[in-house]
This record gives sequence, structure tokens and C-alpha cells, in this order.
Amino acid sequence: MTQKIQRICDKGHKYYKSSDCPTCPICENARKPESGFLSLLSAPARRALENNGITSLKSLSTYSEKEILTFHGMGPASLPKLKAALNEKGLSFKK
Repeated sequence: MTQKIQRICDKGHKYYKSSDCPTCPICENARKPESGFLSLLSAPARRALENNGITSLKSLSTYSEKEILTFHGMGPASLPKLKAALNEKGLSFKK
């Protein structure tokens, strides 16, 4: 079992983490979008897209599924959600 260490973020939130990930879960939860395709994703998957400049379905459609899966934090469980969001707007992943 990995020991969890108490941390405090820049905003003063206290939280426990067992990994080296510096992301405060309280801050991350507060910044989750309420709508749009990014709201469908887990925090790591959402950050993976945002860190690669993908904040719209149009920009997402310029990538292949294989390219998206190479982003740190993006897993195969997110692909069906992304495909559905693209399909809803008449878009798809790059072939």
C-alpha cells in the first residue's frame, strides 16, 4: 500500500496524494466545464486535450484516434465519448 502525503495547493486547499502528481483535486473539480465535450471527460483526459491545444470539436477532428491516444492522460475509455460528440456535430476523427 502506498502512503498518502498531505499537500497544500497554492490556493490553500489541503489534500492527500500518493503519487507525484501536483494537481489539486479540489481546484481541478472547480474548473471542470459544466457543458461541452470536455465536460464528458475525466480530468486527466480533459487536461491531455487542453495541454495539446484541443478545446473545440473542430480542432479535435484534425487528429486521428491513434494520435489522441498518445497524449499523456488520454485512455481508450474516452474515445467513445469523443466519437459521439464529434458525430453529433457531423465531424469525425482524421482517418
